[in-house]
Amino acid sequence: MMHRVIPFFSTVFIACAMYNAFAKSMQSLAATPFPIAVWLQNPVLAPEYQQAGFNLYVGLWQGPTEAQLSALKKTGMRVICEQNETALKHLQDHTIFGWMQQDEPDNAQPLPQGGYGTCVPPEKVVDIYRKIHSNDPSRPSMLNLGQGVANDQWMGRGTGAKLSDYLTYVKGGDIISFDIYPIAQFGPKEGLKKMWLIAKGLDRLKEWTDGKKSLWCCIECTNIDGNGMATPNEVRSEVWMAIIHGAKGLIYFVHQFKPKFDEHALLDEPEMLKTVTKLNSQIQAMNPILQSPSPKRNVTVSTSNEGVPISMLSREYNGAIYLFAIGMRDNDTTATFHIPAPLESSRVTVINENRTIEARQGTFQDSFTPYQVHIYRIEP
Repeated sequence: MMHRVIPFFSTVFIACAMYNAFAKSMQSLAATPFPIAVWLQNPVLAPEYQQAGFNLYVGLWQGPTEAQLSALKKTGMRVICEQNETALKHLQDHTIFGWMQQDEPDNAQPLPQGGYGTCVPPEKVVDIYRKIHSNDPSRPSMLNLGQGVANDQWMGRGTGAKLSDYLTYVKGGDIISFDIYPIAQFGPKEGLKKMWLIAKGLDRLKEWTDGKKSLWCCIECTNIDGNGMATPNEVRSEVWMAIIHGAKGLIYFVHQFKPKFDEHALLDEPEMLKTVTKLNSQIQAMNPILQSPSPKRNVTVSTSNEGVPISMLSREYNGAIYLFAIGMRDNDTTATFHIPAPLESSRVTVINENRTIEARQGTFQDSFTPYQVHIYRIEP
């Protein structure tokens, strides 16, 4: 067999072109609307999800198929899907936003004879990522991990699994996501005590990736296994908690398995659908703010209840400072915000709450009920 030698400069040019294509893809991710996805849904439902503020599908059942991609293309709904033979024929198709790995490879995998074995070795996940990226370097690859990212008591990872595995797993994607559904999994009472695990998981992913990868988070909104369902207010808290702790995209899990299977249960829950639609709209309206830089002047917050820390994300946009704050436990507290000069005497608007607070001598206070979210705009 004859081997064709590619000149060195041609090799460098090709490599640079591949990198630039990928860099542009990730830049466009930041420039586009906030990614709000729905997990594993039938493409025929895309118009209904678009009406609710969704702009992305993640996963296609036994797909993608030609019919699935065609249906999504007609509606303009983009998708993150597996890189199968059909998908590779559509590398020029704008409908495909990115590629997805096997879901939750960090969990124990089912065995053909029944039962569960071990998790997928992290090195294998990285090898699959390299193959995906080699086939198409122009699109990001997404890896969604299980609740073991945050829940150290989770026994579902199989024997031999260890927390340090995640340092390798996170090398297996450009977008790293994870899922934990506190209310649906633990029940309403116990789940409320563990809702903060969403923040813990994102904080860990940020640490494990050195803050260099786009982090997403899966959100519950249905009675998944019949154990209970988050309230609309709790879903709102989970969403903003995720964003405050660094989520750059959201994936709603909308299935219900028990007591009766419903693939699109969110669409059958009017109050929850109304809440999610409103939330999605608010996020898009604030997306320019969320993508703005942190203020040069440091804003700090303290809490009156040491058992209820306050998490806060601060952004500066068009001369105003925006604070996204949430109480991080199932108890009440009062937060004190400390504003630097020259904004120390300011009017503070509490967005979507029809009220204002006067900041005096560089501080203002507000009360927080369990996992309550407040969004503030501070102007001179």
